[in-house]
Amino acid sequence: MKDRLFGALAKARADYAEIRFEDADQSAIAYRGKELESVSSSRLEGGLVRACVNGGWGLSVFDSLADLDAHVAEACANAALVGRDRTRLAEVEPARDQCVRATLAEDFRGVPFDDKLALLTGYNDIILKADPAIESTMVSYADLFRRVSFASTRGAYFEEERPRVVLYLVAVARNGGQVQRAAESFSSATDFGAVRGREGVAREVADRATALLKAPQVEGGKTSVILKPDFAGVFAHEAFGHLSEADFLYENPKMRDLMVVGRSMGVKDLSIVDDGARGRLIGTQTFDDEGTPTRRTDLIRNGVLAGHLHSLETAAKMGEAPTGNARAIARGYAPIVRMTNTYIEPGPLSRTELFAGVDDGIYACGMMGGQTMMEMFTFSAGYGYRIRQGQVAELVRDIVLTGNVFETLHAIDGIADDLTLYELGGGCGKGGQSPLPVTFGGPHIRVRDVVVGGR
Repeated sequence: MKDRLFGALAKARADYAEIRFEDADQSAIAYRGKELESVSSSRLEGGLVRACVNGGWGLSVFDSLADLDAHVAEACANAALVGRDRTRLAEVEPARDQCVRATLAEDFRGVPFDDKLALLTGYNDIILKADPAIESTMVSYADLFRRVSFASTRGAYFEEERPRVVLYLVAVARNGGQVQRAAESFSSATDFGAVRGREGVAREVADRATALLKAPQVEGGKTSVILKPDFAGVFAHEAFGHLSEADFLYENPKMRDLMVVGRSMGVKDLSIVDDGARGRLIGTQTFDDEGTPTRRTDLIRNGVLAGHLHSLETAAKMGEAPTGNARAIARGYAPIVRMTNTYIEPGPLSRTELFAGVDDGIYACGMMGGQTMMEMFTFSAGYGYRIRQGQVAELVRDIVLTGNVFETLHAIDGIADDLTLYELGGGCGKGGQSPLPVTFGGPHIRVRDVVVGGR
């Protein structure tokens, strides 16, 4: 493979060129209510040639290595048509002859299909039979084993195996015209066991969906909010992490001025990190999809903006170092600047101390969705609870948090020491590329005077 890719690249008429070839085996099973909705398996292979000429990028997608020389020529020709500037790519020591094999505690490829189906059927039955109010389910399983080979005209070369297994458990409950939904998901890059033994979670999901039918709507207004680590992690990813991606910053001068390294960005206990080299999480890669080694990047360090996330091109254009954050979801997609494993670091307080500081507030759990517009955000919690005299009280629903991310970061007045990282189903979406596997997390976070939408 190495000789074949470099042989084709030797004929590239470009300032820079790269080839990424992939083959992937995947399978999926899905229930919707009582019906087994879909069962599929596939094997795909192919890749992308990307070339840069005078600052312009050209692409050529291929399904076979047979005509690789022609695809290299096509990508170079396409780049030459749009190039009007000069090619600027940061210098970095690239991957050289690296071969990264996956180490799996339990390899899903060795698990019989019938066992996977029986496991999923069991979860689905638990949810459906939990309560008469359960109207439907969405229970699904998927596994994917990608093998990526990459070479560039800078001499970079690596091969990396990237496995993933995913489980979704969703319960839908109805009472008349009111419908409530509860969900949990799990994912792993190392172990089929991550989706085993989730019977208790299936029951919990069903119970929460039915309980939300009776839960009161949260009262609207400004209040103190404690974010569960899952909500805190998604907040860090969605509201702040995307602002740290340098392709977005380079194209938005207003935000570039706001996201200047060294600016105060919150309380001194606040630190946010993106670490693509951490452990073997679903957001971990040894190399990004430009052959740059991944690493830890401090985005906020002790309340001060400390860094941005970069590709080779954005690093050169902004005069900063590459961070190994150029990622693509699959063959046929060009790498763009993306997060990996993004989390808020633990603070000095215990969970008990954090909650004790709230006499009357909201405990927001499990972000359900939302949107961001530059520095403004609106996020919905999957569920939550009232906090009374420092204690978690009754379940509440329809919690919507809104605000300015910079103001909210400064409104954090307590960070617990209970960091939790989440490897969930789904993934990040950007630029038409979704779902990209990412990990997120944090400790419990306390925020004052948050605008909460409700009745």
